[in-house]
Amino acid sequence: MMLKRGQPQIAVIADAHFHDLEGDFDIPGITIDGCRMTVRSWAETRQSTRVFNESARALSTALDEVQQRGIRHVVLLGDYTDDGQRQTTASLRRILDRHASKYGTAFYALPGNHDIFGPEGRHHTKEFLDASGAGIRVSSDPAAAAPGVVTTPRMYCEGYPKGLGPMAAYGYFRRPDYLHWETPFGPCDSVESRCYDVASPDNSNRYTLMDASYLVEPEPGLWLLMIDANVFAPRDGQFVGGEEAAFVDSTGAGWNAMLRLKPFILSWIADVCRRAGKLGKTVLAFSHYPALDPFDGATGAERVLFGETNIARRTPRDAVTEALLDAGLGVHFSGHLHVEGVTRRRRGERCLTNIAVPSLVAYPPAFKIIEPHEGGIGVDTVELSAMTVDPRLSVAYQRESTHLGEAPDAAFDAADYGAFLRAHKLALVRHRYFPKEWPQDVVTAISGLTLEGLCAHFVLGKNVTLELHALATEMQNPAESFGHTRIIDLIADWYCLRQAGVLALPAIAPDRLRLYRALATRFGRGPEQGWDGSIAGFLSIFLGAFSPFLERAEKGARRIDVSLQPKTKEIV
Repeated sequence: MMLKRGQPQIAVIADAHFHDLEGDFDIPGITIDGCRMTVRSWAETRQSTRVFNESARALSTALDEVQQRGIRHVVLLGDYTDDGQRQTTASLRRILDRHASKYGTAFYALPGNHDIFGPEGRHHTKEFLDASGAGIRVSSDPAAAAPGVVTTPRMYCEGYPKGLGPMAAYGYFRRPDYLHWETPFGPCDSVESRCYDVASPDNSNRYTLMDASYLVEPEPGLWLLMIDANVFAPRDGQFVGGEEAAFVDSTGAGWNAMLRLKPFILSWIADVCRRAGKLGKTVLAFSHYPALDPFDGATGAERVLFGETNIARRTPRDAVTEALLDAGLGVHFSGHLHVEGVTRRRRGERCLTNIAVPSLVAYPPAFKIIEPHEGGIGVDTVELSAMTVDPRLSVAYQRESTHLGEAPDAAFDAADYGAFLRAHKLALVRHRYFPKEWPQDVVTAISGLTLEGLCAHFVLGKNVTLELHALATEMQNPAESFGHTRIIDLIADWYCLRQAGVLALPAIAPDRLRLYRALATRFGRGPEQGWDGSIAGFLSIFLGAFSPFLERAEKGARRIDVSLQPKTKEIV
């Protein structure tokens, strides 16, 4: 039974990272306009690839959009909580319960690396704002107790299976209204029946862990293959049973580690795809982690420039592609990297498509809607950039800046959520990427420069005026229109194009896009020959990386159509 036009749509929300602004973390919080709030500090926000305090409104806006469109099925593609805190997870459950009760919405959850940790969980310490705008540390770890630090068990992140409890009603366990439900281990939904054994390479650290994968049929003919790709690899050595230090964090593991530590999942996928073909079911697969490189090779320069970054560590290897093609999987939705992108790999008549779903709390803020049509599915993008930002948060951030003696960030006065997240990206360049990833001699050399200054000192030699006019001729723009462009803004756009692809194009002026194309063509080069250690060499590779980012963006589309393979009755 193939899906047909008119069958229910499915919303896919990835990386909501919900933080409860009204949550009780055993601190007074900050009161603005008569409202008490538990606000995370801007000092931590500007060093994080996601924003915190805006998440509650972003999730509410996304769920309102789901309701207004009459969508009944919602996949939560992992990292649905800020960091799995007990208080946060309980608050999220209440929100989903109210939405399900009022509108009949069915949620299907998957764990992300921020929702749950190993078999026993882990401690968290976060910075909130007090009434004066000063930062206050809040920790679940009794060992962190110190003057100025509040300790509370509400900050603790649970492990498997306890951490699934608050979300148990949303796919993780069987419900009577499901037409079909199973796990890789069979039809039983007990925790005991869903365990597997893992060991460290030296075999000294062994565990029995739970897998939370499941297959559910919510509508006739539709199979949602929900894959728990949260892999916790035991470390060599002796540890207290279940402690955080005993495991490699799942953040950089994903599908690469699945092949080694959860091979039974690949066998299950193959079996599901075979049965789906025989029964005429349509399979849509989901996991928190990308199954294919969501940047489709566009980030090749980053390993040369920055070394083993988070992006490099989280990129699936070719062996993952081959294993999933062997299993017969056709379409897979992923989150984790907060990126917009579609990647396809073919082998013979088989095709695997990975659709990367952006986050609600990073640029670009968006989610996806799957709509069945004759012969396949259409996937639309719903952006949240026009959402208003809670004005109380600007007051809180302003108060924090005053306390720190800093100038207010431009993000505090952003006109809408999209502008706020673009300004946050600029803050990330200054407070995360520059100090943590970029070579410090390069940062020292280019900070504060304009394009004209950059050209004068590091790229074009002495004849700056001539080269700027040559560049202007190539762009068909006067040199005066871009010579004063701040390099920091160029770098922020580089990161925005990397993450947002086609969704970044409307937010970057056409003449600025022409500038980036001209810079890449005239002064950039590929990373193949490596970096010679010079500042000019670094900048040349960096500028050259604009080309694959722009090509990827220009080839992208806000809506894509994915066809079915009629011979095998599998979806691709």
